[in-house]
Amino acid sequence: MAEAIARKDAPQEIEASSAGLAPLGFVAEMTTKTLLRNGYAVDGLASKPISLEAWESADIVVNMSGRVREFAFRNFRGHAKVEDWEIEDPYGDSQKYQGTYEMVQRRVLELARRVRNDFAKAQGGKDDGESSARS
Repeated sequence: MAEAIARKDAPQEIEASSAGLAPLGFVAEMTTKTLLRNGYAVDGLASKPISLEAWESADIVVNMSGRVREFAFRNFRGHAKVEDWEIEDPYGDSQKYQGTYEMVQRRVLELARRVRNDFAKAQGGKDDGESSARS
């Protein structure tokens, strides 16, 4: 969900790519339905494992695995660039998908705002009053 949401709602701030620690190998049907119902494209979404290349090229890795970053990413270096998001995985409970979507969307928009603020600060400008802590 996060990849589709970021691509539509924050394309200037976030170059989104999704990968997991234990991918299902398919995008759950309810994920696709929820995204479509909320106006998001699902073309090209895939369930895939995170690769070393993806890890190394990322500025920020959002961890939604439910495990703490040091444990979840023990085979990768640079835990400082990991941001933990406590998002309940709705898989298996069709009633939870909309709530999960709403939480992910809120977090993506917060991240986009922080990225904009960090960029503005780096350019010598002002932020919108939010604190910035980009990893």
